[in-house]
Amino acid sequence: MNTSFRSNEEALSLRKWKVVDASDQVVGRLATKIAAALKGKNNPSYAPHNDSGDFVVVVNADKIRFTGNKLEGKKYYRHTGYVGGIKEETAAELIKRKPEAVLRKAVKGMLPKNTLGRAQFKKLKVYAGAEHPHEAQQPVEL
Repeated sequence: MNTSFRSNEEALSLRKWKVVDASDQVVGRLATKIAAALKGKNNPSYAPHNDSGDFVVVVNADKIRFTGNKLEGKKYYRHTGYVGGIKEETAAELIKRKPEAVLRKAVKGMLPKNTLGRAQFKKLKVYAGAEHPHEAQQPVEL
């Protein structure tokens, strides 16, 4: 008996929209659930080489929380491209400046580092407030 795989076109028609409320959720624990939904690991037709995951809409990303001392101790780094141009900021500073970026970085680190991972990451929509423009897709709770 051969294993049958769905093609990307078939998986495209079966994609659903999920919505997640991030208020008072721990960053890492929420990011693992989101990454699994983006990969499609909850679908019975999961295949690691196919993009069979769902779209995920995250609301209230500004109310996310860290455990322990990570709010002041965790550092995020970026480089300007110039010599000596490394910049760092704490998680608290990043939440104040760009609340969506913390959750995006956590989820992106859990996805594959290739073309498939980049395609899966595009299905993540993160919003700081409670409103989102995807009501027409009729998202269900994750």
